[in-house]
Formats: sequence, C-alpha cells, structure tokens
Amino acid sequence: MVQVATEPVIVKTPKGDLEGDLVVPPPARAVVLFAHGSGSSRHSPRNRAVAESLQYSGFGTLLLDLLTPEEAKFDQRTHELRFDIELLAERLVPAIDQLDEWSATRRMPIGLFGASTGAAAALKAAARRPDRIAAVVSRGGRPDLGGEGLASVQAPTLLIVGGDDREVLNLNRQAAELLTSLPLTDVKIEIVPHAGHLFEEPGALDQVAELAASWFRNYLGAGVERWTGPDGGHWKPPEPRRRPPIA
Repeated sequence: MVQVATEPVIVKTPKGDLEGDLVVPPPARAVVLFAHGSGSSRHSPRNRAVAESLQYSGFGTLLLDLLTPEEAKFDQRTHELRFDIELLAERLVPAIDQLDEWSATRRMPIGLFGASTGAAAALKAAARRPDRIAAVVSRGGRPDLGGEGLASVQAPTLLIVGGDDREVLNLNRQAAELLTSLPLTDVKIEIVPHAGHLFEEPGALDQVAELAASWFRNYLGAGVERWTGPDGGHWKPPEPRRRPPIA
C-alpha cells in the first residue's frame, strides 16, 4: 500500500467546527468514520491503531473530534458532554454528509466504528442515515445507551467485547436483542478471550482490528480482487504488506 499523508479536515456543525484527520489510500473504495469514547478525542491511540490497520486493508479512515475545542474544555471540568449520546450522534450525521461532499470520499460506502459511548452514538447516526451507512462496528462499546433508537438501525452491526469485560458483555447482549430491524445474520457479538474493557492485553487490539476489517470488507465491498484504475482499466493490487503488531 502506498503511504498516504493524513489530511486535516473540518466538519461543519450548527454548534461549531469539528477537527478531523482523513486518510484515503489510493485503492480505497470505502471509508470508515470513527466515533471516540467518553473523555477521548480523534487522538485516541487505540482508535488510531485500528485506523492504521484498516488503512493497510485498503479502507479510508476519518478520525473526528465529536466536541469543539471549547466543549472539550467544558467537558474536562464537568464530564457532562461525553455521556450526551444525542449530542454525539448529532455530530456524526454532518460528518457522514460531508464525506459525500469531499472528492476523495464521494460516493464511497461508509462504515462507522464506535468505542465506548461512541458506539451508541454511531448506532444512532446509522439509524438516521440508513441509505449511507453500510456497517457498524463497536469496540468495548455501550450500544445499550442507544435506547429506543436501536430498533431503527438497518446497518449490519458487529459488537466486539473483551471476554473479561463481563458487565459490558451483558449490556452488549441486551443491546443486540434490541436491533430488531436487522436479521440475525447481520448482528454479531465477537468476544476477544481474556481481554478487558480497553483491550490492553498483548494481541487483543490486533484481534479487534482484524475482526473490524473482516466485517467492513463483507459489507462495504472493499478489498475486492480487482480495482478500476485511473485510466479506466483494471489492475490487481499487490499482496498487502503485513501490518506491524499493535502495541
């Protein structure tokens, strides 16, 4: 895969501008928008590690702050906004819309990757843009916080949970039962053995990245054998480089 520079982008919202980092590898045919968890940002090292893995698999990625700089400072003092799932979902929707406006990602299938509270926000946003969101992946998420909105989600959803994160695992099982608009084949819980909530154990985050790439490949259509080249012809991408292990 050709190394591609990160492009700083701005997502416009009614309450202010959100900063993001966009990476689109040359063969990418789909893009994944990340929704970070409570108290985090687009600089989340775990989300960045998963994003890099997806880039090696041929996906574009957009890591986005869900709060404006002023809101982030307020939230650091009060912890109020990080659990405002409705607010976070409202921030994802214009980002989805702007992915359709940028030339690098226009008309690409879009997937959502949410961590912690960001998973609930991702599912709410998917329900509001059913024609644009092709799949959702949750890492150690709290999809149960999506409430009644879960019943409207139409995007195939993968819930990844650490085997030792028992309370969150139970909450994910309850949330999966509320995804009633999806056939059973489009809702799946994957348990990473011996992993905790943050997937800090050796190899745990690698498993998350591999599971996410496989899910997105199935539903976003990326990673196909042949790609349309810039001259209208077809070419087969080289065998992917082995991605370095995630620390």
